[in-house]
Amino acid sequence: MIKLNTNIDLGLLVLRLGVGGMMLIHGLSKIIGGIGAVKYLVEAAGMPSFLAYGVYVGEVIAPLMIVFGWRTRLGALLLAVNCIVAAVMYHPGGYLSLGATGGWSLELVGLYFLCALVLVVTGGGRYAINRRTVLD
Repeated sequence: MIKLNTNIDLGLLVLRLGVGGMMLIHGLSKIIGGIGAVKYLVEAAGMPSFLAYGVYVGEVIAPLMIVFGWRTRLGALLLAVNCIVAAVMYHPGGYLSLGATGGWSLELVGLYFLCALVLVVTGGGRYAINRRTVLD
């Protein structure tokens, strides 16, 4: 018989692999294609262009931390912050609007944000590289 905790830990593993893996694809596209669009938005907002490199923290480093379960809570917190920045920088004014297919216009970033929050609260579970209770 499988213990309830085992099912929860397996669910956390699936969540980590899913959200981390899919966000990592966003980061890899920026590694391959560059971050020119991000730099443009950062500069247009009146901030120094070097801040655009933070996208690599939120879309490459944080997802890798989440996938491997190394300091999962910290990685998930970084991802959640990345989602907030993306919502503010890329989707200004779209917070209450519907997209072309009828869903919330911020649906994808909202799902990433909520999944990251779940991992901030729960941590990485048993199937993580480290299982510390603080900033795992």
